[in-house]
Amino acid sequence: MRRLRVFESISVDGYFTDAGGGIEWAHRAEADADDEFTAWVGQNASRGADGGLVMGRVTYDLMAAWWPTDAAKRAMPIVAAGMNAATKYVASRDAGLAPRWENCVRLAGDAVAAVRALKATVGPDLAVLGSGGLAAQLGAAGLVDDYQFVIVPVTLGGGRTVFTRGAPLRLVDHRAFRCGNVVVSYVPA
Repeated sequence: MRRLRVFESISVDGYFTDAGGGIEWAHRAEADADDEFTAWVGQNASRGADGGLVMGRVTYDLMAAWWPTDAAKRAMPIVAAGMNAATKYVASRDAGLAPRWENCVRLAGDAVAAVRALKATVGPDLAVLGSGGLAAQLGAAGLVDDYQFVIVPVTLGGGRTVFTRGAPLRLVDHRAFRCGNVVVSYVPA
């Protein structure tokens, strides 16, 4: 059975979007200037190319508009290569989803049932990138094997969270970077 990891940037107070749905706060100049963090991001993204990326429609639209572009390839060549090479599984009820990005597969119908079926197949591990609402559904259904959060040193005071109910987690790894970002990895306890 494939493993499913949720990868999400969150604020110190636990939100993946601000109250207005924005994510700009997660992309700070300090992080871009931190060579160690940039190298870690590239290494982490390279792992995704070996597996499959699972995302909701909104995240797919955002990522498909950026990662295949020449600007993305110049700005973050290692990450862009990994994102573009990976198989992208898009949870969408829209039968008219027109793939605008290579290696795209639509997960039709109920997202939880579709990901459960995908996990049961033989293949590489899967990662949910962004897609906090989808991550919350999959976590509540017990389908998430581990969580990896980039905690960005900002507080938002409100927004959306990955967790829709309480869940005990066990810390398995952590790493702090000069830019203030801290990466933590948890498994359900």
